[in-house]
Amino acid sequence: MLILRGKSALSLFRIEKLLHKLRAVVPDVHAVNGQYMHFVDSDKDISPEQQTVLERILMYGAQSYDIDIKGTEFLILPRIGTISPWASKATDIAHNCGLQDINRIERGVLYTIEFEAGYQLSDMHRDELAHELHDRMVETCVFATHQAAALFEHHKPSPLNSVAVLEQGRQALVEANSELGLALAEDEIDYLLDNFTQLKRNPTDVELMMFAQANSEHCRHKIFNADWTIDGEQQEKSLFAMIRNTYEQHSEGVLSAYSDNCAVIEGFAIERFYPDSDSLEYRYTQEDCHILMKVETHNHPTAISPFPGAATGNGGEIRDEGATGQGSKPKAGLSGFSVSNLKITSLLQP
Repeated sequence: MLILRGKSALSLFRIEKLLHKLRAVVPDVHAVNGQYMHFVDSDKDISPEQQTVLERILMYGAQSYDIDIKGTEFLILPRIGTISPWASKATDIAHNCGLQDINRIERGVLYTIEFEAGYQLSDMHRDELAHELHDRMVETCVFATHQAAALFEHHKPSPLNSVAVLEQGRQALVEANSELGLALAEDEIDYLLDNFTQLKRNPTDVELMMFAQANSEHCRHKIFNADWTIDGEQQEKSLFAMIRNTYEQHSEGVLSAYSDNCAVIEGFAIERFYPDSDSLEYRYTQEDCHILMKVETHNHPTAISPFPGAATGNGGEIRDEGATGQGSKPKAGLSGFSVSNLKITSLLQP
């Protein structure tokens, strides 16, 4: 594994913001610095010429704000066992630059925290600072650079295991829920117990994991399609069927609904100015311009991991617009964020 240092990972603004957050945990934090670290996995030894190319590729970013400080180091890596989106792009760039022997390039951030003179960092405070520095959902914190080698370790797939529901009953599912991190609700555990008892067989850990993932869908479409019972009386329509009912009663002016990635309503004739694909010249074209509408709900990913959750929500929205019908051409988009208390000191909310 080749290790290459990059530029500073923090702007002056982000340094100040991070200092404020860290001092809320440990008031004796004096300074902080963050530097990109690159870890390169290759089939062969990397020659000096290849390393020069790599260094040029990886010396990206704006002006460096390196602060020469000494202190405790926290290395934040992508979650061990995953391949980060950044790695996929960086590795492709390396291959396009002729570095075919490189298997993967991963990136981490090495944070250095300096404390006030005489302060002794406890294990508890070290863990609390690590918690502030990384997103446990998608990242790992280690305290030595050589530990980054775990990014490229290959492990044999674990054997398929059964969960002893027939022998141990509900308790087996409760324990599996905790050990596998399935986050199943009580009624979901009851549902699994009933069904595998009827099937007269034990579930595998893979089946339970798949069930958990299907039930954690962030848009809750499955729940909207569930049975709808009020005061013990089964309702004719599910929640989603009630939403669709409006379209069924009044579909005039709607070109597409509930059958594609987005809904399309009738627009109007306009003149558009764009290049003709045959002549390659810009010209006006008279055409119908219909209106496409898309809502991307990303509540749960955004609550768990705000920035990646919101980014994939917006990306998914743009993707679905372009994939509707024969393919639309996005012209304008609107993103709305419904939030609770933003914790603005002078404007606290419930």
